[in-house]
Amino acid sequence: MLSHLLYRSPNPSLVLSRTFSSTKLFVKGISFSSTEETLTQAFSQYGRVLGVDVVMDKVRCRPKGFAYVTFSSKEEADEALLQLNGQLVDGRVVVLDTTKAVKQKDQSDCKPKHPGG
Repeated sequence: MLSHLLYRSPNPSLVLSRTFSSTKLFVKGISFSSTEETLTQAFSQYGRVLGVDVVMDKVRCRPKGFAYVTFSSKEEADEALLQLNGQLVDGRVVVLDTTKAVKQKDQSDCKPKHPGG
């Protein structure tokens, strides 16, 4: 039955690609009240969290709605991905991914662009 579900999935390689993930997870949909501490607490039940980077909106001084969580091993990151993807964290349903963690840009590129200046 599982192979049948995977075959009908719009992205059948999704499960296979996640088994070879990195130690860093991209976490989308976090609450505006989420902090490094609350996310560390939520994710540490699946392994040793080395760091949490909550991306902040500099104008509003609150999280933009996503973060990066780094684990000490790929196995721990995979377990968190399997257990927390689509679950409630700080009152919001979060979506976890591994591919965007590799593509993270330097936040200094996020400066507002003013025309003519």
